Amino acid sequence: MNLAGVFPPMSTPFDAGGEVDPAAMRSNVTRWNSTGVRGVVALGSNGEAPLLDEKESDVVIAAAREALSGDRLLLAGTGRESTRGTIDASRRAASLGADAVLVRTPSYFKPRMTADALVVHYTTVADAVPIPVLLYNYPAVTGLTLTVDAVARLARHANVIGIKETSTDAAQIAAFVDASAGEDFAVLAGSAPGFYAGLCLGARGAILAAACAVPRLCVRLFDAYQAGRHEEARELQRRLIPIAQAVTSGHGVAGLKAAMEATGYIGGNPRAPLGPASADAVRAIKEILAPLQEFV
Repeated sequence: MNLAGVFPPMSTPFDAGGEVDPAAMRSNVTRWNSTGVRGVVALGSNGEAPLLDEKESDVVIAAAREALSGDRLLLAGTGRESTRGTIDASRRAASLGADAVLVRTPSYFKPRMTADALVVHYTTVADAVPIPVLLYNYPAVTGLTLTVDAVARLARHANVIGIKETSTDAAQIAAFVDASAGEDFAVLAGSAPGFYAGLCLGARGAILAAACAVPRLCVRLFDAYQAGRHEEARELQRRLIPIAQAVTSGHGVAGLKAAMEATGYIGGNPRAPLGPASADAVRAIKEILAPLQEFV
C-alpha cells in the first residue's frame, strides 16, 4: 500500500443536537478530495474517537468512505483497550470500506504494557484483521512509547505496514526508519512542526491535524521535498508551524475545529467534556490563517 503523501485526520462534526453529522463530514471529505491529499484518517485523536460510541464510529467511517474518491485511502482509527475490542472494531472498519486501520497503544494498564505485551497485542490484531494495520505511537496522550525493538519486530509482520509517530523527536523517527529498513513499512510523521525534518529522516508521509484546515500547504511542502526543492520546503515548513502549534498543543481539538471553520470547512464544537475554543483563541487562529488562504 502506497502511503506516501499527506493525510488529514478528519474531525467529527456534530449537529445542533450533539449527534454525529454525516452530511457535514461528507462535505469536508469532498473538499479534501481536490487538494492533493493521499487520503483521510477517520476516528483519530482529532476525530474525538474516545468520545464516540461504537455505532457512531461506524457512521463516521461509512460517511468518510462514501465521500472519499476511489483513488484515495481511508485509514480508520480502531484502537481499543482490549485486543478483542480492537479486532472487532477493525473488522467492522474493513467491512465499511476502510483500507487500513490505525491502532493506538492500549494504555489504561500502562505499567503492564511492556514491549512484549504490545508486540503480542499488535500481532494478534494483525493476524485477525483482513486489512493492513498501522501502529499509532502517541506518548503525550497514552503515556506509552513503543520501543524501537518492538517496532522492529512488528515491522516484520506482513500485515503491519507502518507507524504514525506523533512527536517531533527526530531521533525517534530516525530510529523507527532504521529499525524497519528492508521491510515494506512506512513511518508517517504525526506532528506538523516536525514534518520536513521527518521527511529528511526517511518518513514516507504524514498524518497532520493542520492538513484539515490548510491541506494544500502540507501537500505543497511534501511535493517540494519529493522534487528536491528543499529551500521551498523549508520555507513552507516555517509557514506551517504557527497554525500547527495553534491547532494542536495550543488549543487542541477545539482549535482545530475553529481553524476549519475559518477556512470554510465544517468544524463545529467538540463533544463534552471538551469545550469550544475561546473568543480569543478563535481570533488568534484567524490571524494566523489570514495569510494562508491560498492553501485551504
